[in-house]
Amino acid sequence: MIKFIKKFRQEEEGAVTVDWVVLTAAVVGPGVAGVATVSGGVNSLASKIETGVSAGTGGTGGVGLPSN
Repeated sequence: MIKFIKKFRQEEEGAVTVDWVVLTAAVVGPGVAGVATVSGGVNSLASKIETGVSAGTGGTGGVGLPSN
């Protein structure tokens, strides 16, 4: 068991894997947070556009765009 632990400490492949996992999480995490933050506003805007298109207001949905 002691030999296994010494050999495990000398190998660096595991450390490189951990580095990649941490770097990937550092890139994916803010992306997920950004999507979660923006999704509420996007859903609201889509709802306004849907309402405008259904009402025949030129698709502006009351978001301040000039209607044709």
